[in-house]
Amino acid sequence: MQLDKFTDYALRILMTLAVRAPERVPTSEIAGIFGLSENHLAKVATQLAKEGFAASERGRSGGLTLARPANQIIIGEVVRAMKRIAPVAECFGADKSCLILPACELRAPLAQAQEAFFAALDRYTLADVTRKRTTLGLLMEV
Repeated sequence: MQLDKFTDYALRILMTLAVRAPERVPTSEIAGIFGLSENHLAKVATQLAKEGFAASERGRSGGLTLARPANQIIIGEVVRAMKRIAPVAECFGADKSCLILPACELRAPLAQAQEAFFAALDRYTLADVTRKRTTLGLLMEV
């Protein structure tokens, strides 16, 4: 499995917010830290807020904060909510035109592999992946 950029950026935003908690961090600052498009990151931030992982405030002193404590944000849930990953195989998506689909037994192992991917991520919280807050904070300085 491979994360798409949208999900990767969502995880970077959340890690930044966890490191800087309880500080409010503007999307523009996060974009600067990672050298990413502010416009694209704003779309990701909007989705994070919509999914209940981040809280957003507009205005001069606005920015993003975590919507709940980092130890209550499960990485697998974030990836499931944010993923725009293409199906692991065409037959998992809308395209059911594969010639061998009626007799193919590859779907079950692929589905198991995909679920194992998410199960592994479900074992970690945002707090788990940001334990080195001091080091991460130094690396995230603009």
